[in-house]
Amino acid sequence: MIKNASIFVISQKEKSQGSIEFQVFNFTNKIQRLTLHLELHKKDYVSQRGLRKIMGKRQRLLAYLSKKNKVKYNELISQLNIREIKIG
Repeated sequence: MIKNASIFVISQKEKSQGSIEFQVFNFTNKIQRLTLHLELHKKDYVSQRGLRKIMGKRQRLLAYLSKKNKVKYNELISQLNIREIKIG
């Protein structure tokens, strides 16, 4: 039930499931689930394509958020442990 707790925390802040932060969170959950699936089923090429599409969508949303609001972007990246933050 980690998903429900995290959704509750993010939805309390944003109060909108259409917000960029919520969408990035949902895409991150889908990416994690597909990655676990693909570790077992290496030749599932349809799921690999879906994973690449979701990763592209998340990347575009994060690029938009980094241009729009750098502080929210850095908070979201650190909260979701997506990548390391460059300081300086």
